[in-house]
This record gives sequence, structure tokens and C-alpha cells, in this order.
Amino acid sequence: MTNGARLEILGPFEFTYGGRRFAVPAGAQRLLALLAVHYDGIHRRAAAEQLWPDCTPCRAAANLRSALCQSRKIGPNAVVDSDGQRLALSPCISVDHREAWQSARRLTEGGDQTDAVQVLPDRLVEDLDRPLLVGWDDEWLILERERWDQMRLYALEALAQNLLAAGRYLAAQQAALAATAVDPYRETAHRIAIEVHAAEGNIASAVKRYQDYRRRLQRELRVSPSARMTQLIRDLTTA
Repeated sequence: MTNGARLEILGPFEFTYGGRRFAVPAGAQRLLALLAVHYDGIHRRAAAEQLWPDCTPCRAAANLRSALCQSRKIGPNAVVDSDGQRLALSPCISVDHREAWQSARRLTEGGDQTDAVQVLPDRLVEDLDRPLLVGWDDEWLILERERWDQMRLYALEALAQNLLAAGRYLAAQQAALAATAVDPYRETAHRIAIEVHAAEGNIASAVKRYQDYRRRLQRELRVSPSARMTQLIRDLTTA
């Protein structure tokens, strides 16, 4: 990164240069956010269609030209690269979503997790805990949010399991709880949280978490926890 430019789309939208926040017009915000999740760029027509799906093709194309014009006024350097009909975010701009995605992918792919487990768990949990573009209701974000939620969910669970294995119980519990916040119905993260309690010898806390989860499932979905999770509690309470 040569110009100190940074785009943040996890949580609220924010563009900074050299630590200074820049006001970005709404149209340019939407364009930069779209380009931020399309690492390899996107065709102009596809960008216009996704950003302004309710407009005619001509109106959408005009809106895109306006957004591109607005983007040229942001900061001292160009923020959008244009190669013929293809648009991409300038490579000199760092993006929090891309950094968090790469960290999440490393976690889900396994391999050496020394840094994640011993050095950076708090920072990783904080990054993975943030949803994509809070407060935005653009249609194109529905799929992108789902992709991000699935990636960070699996990454948080993997991180929690690695931390549990390393005996880092507080950090493991924080990662597991962050995962339950992404999807409160998914059993895996709740099970890891129970296993953390059990590893610490807090059997009552493990049972309470199981009971809270079971009540929620029965109240909202009319289903029960899996046999695997139920057996885990039985093993803890009969040992």
C-alpha cells in the first residue's frame, strides 16, 4: 500500500487516507463497496445492473458514470481502475473485508495456526465478528452477506476449536460465542462453547448452556438438539 488509503465495509462504510476520514458521496460509496467484494473486478454493465436494479439500463449506466465521476474526487489518487469495460478497486487501497476473508480462509483450510492461536485470537474474533455494511439494504448485498456470514462462521468455529485444543479457554469461548451470534441456531458453535466449559470443569455452566439452547430450538423451531450434543451432556453429568 503506497498511498495509505483504506476502505472499511465491515460494520459501517468508511474511507480513509493517511488516517484521515474522507466523505464519500452515496453513489461512489455503493460503487466502491461493490468493487471491494469483487476482487477481480466487474464489467461495467454488471455493476450498473447490480447497483441500480430498478432503473432502466440507460439510467443505470448514467448513475454508474456519475458514481465514477464522484470517485475521482476522493483522496489524492485514483480509487477505481478502469480497463475497457472492466472496473476494479485500485490495488493501492487496503480493504478490511479482504483481509478478514483471507484470515478466515486460512483458518478453514487448516495448516499452521500458530499465529491465530498464540498471537492474534482477539483481533481475529473482532474482525470476524463484524457484519457486512451495517444499515445497507441493497439487493446485491443479500448474497454477499450470506457468503461472508458462512465464511466467518466456519472460521470462528475453527478458531474456537484450535484455541480449545491449545488450552486458551477464554479466547476459545469468545470465538464460540461470536459464532453463535452469527447463527444462533447452528449447533456446532454451541457445542464448542459447552466443551470449553467442560474443559474448565464448569459442568453447571455447560448444562445451562445446553438447556438454554434446547429451549430456544423448541420455542422457535420446534426441534431438539442432536443426539451427539445430548450425549455430550449425559457424559458430563454421569461421569
